[in-house]
Amino acid sequence: MSASTDTQLVASCWTSAGAVAPLFPDERSTYPIDERIAALSRTGWSGMGLNQADLAEIKRTIGFEELRRRLDGAGLVHREVEFLNDWWLDEGLWRETWVLLLEAAETIGASFVKVGAAFNGPEEDFGYLVEPFRRLGREAAERGLRVAIEPIAFSGIDTTPKGAALVSEVGLPNVGICIDFWHVFRAGTPFSEVAKVPGDRVFSVEMGDCPAESLPDLFTDTTDNRRLCGEGDFDVRGLVEAIRATGFRGPWGVEMLSREYRRLPLEDALRAAHDAALPYLR
Repeated sequence: MSASTDTQLVASCWTSAGAVAPLFPDERSTYPIDERIAALSRTGWSGMGLNQADLAEIKRTIGFEELRRRLDGAGLVHREVEFLNDWWLDEGLWRETWVLLLEAAETIGASFVKVGAAFNGPEEDFGYLVEPFRRLGREAAERGLRVAIEPIAFSGIDTTPKGAALVSEVGLPNVGICIDFWHVFRAGTPFSEVAKVPGDRVFSVEMGDCPAESLPDLFTDTTDNRRLCGEGDFDVRGLVEAIRATGFRGPWGVEMLSREYRRLPLEDALRAAHDAALPYLR
């Protein structure tokens, strides 16, 4: 990444998705793709993320080549695609989504494909994930793509150090991690441990904030109770500095999900998320 990417912001998929969140019956954005692209361009973003539901709809309608042209035209140069889960289980559960994500990433020029681990709480033994994750990495490499696992506070890979350890075990140069601020804060990961992650393994970062007190259910907390950077109770700047200590130099994603945020008009929401995050990078 060039030095200029260190202050460039990417709207992670939910940040521009409107009145929708993970595990809604329909995860497609409530806004047309053209409206999202235009609003992102007007509010200062340098890139956007899209989830598997939106990508399936785009493939069925305008197609990925046309999507790339529209992103190029709007100056949204950084692209992300997500989300694959269950990839360590029977292929019938995930192969179709994986193929969709690979095709989309390759065509639109996404920097990586994001995946997760089982939402069944922290696990000490994650050895069963190594070979399946290595398989994803090898398949992605055939297309010149990278794969990033996001440590999620209520999943088997719940912390950044654990995600980095899994990546190290896989041992492929195109396999890395996505560091989400909310999950670092809720998992209680010391920033000093985040700073130890090799910078070339940090493929993505998602900025955000949250209140000191979590809702009883962490999944509900992550979808309904996040805060804009600086509007929660955690040390956003301290985590930025820890991630920079790894050698990571952007671009920086912003992931915003909350009941209140989903009620905002699209452009108001995007401007608020962008303008709250940017000062922490300067």
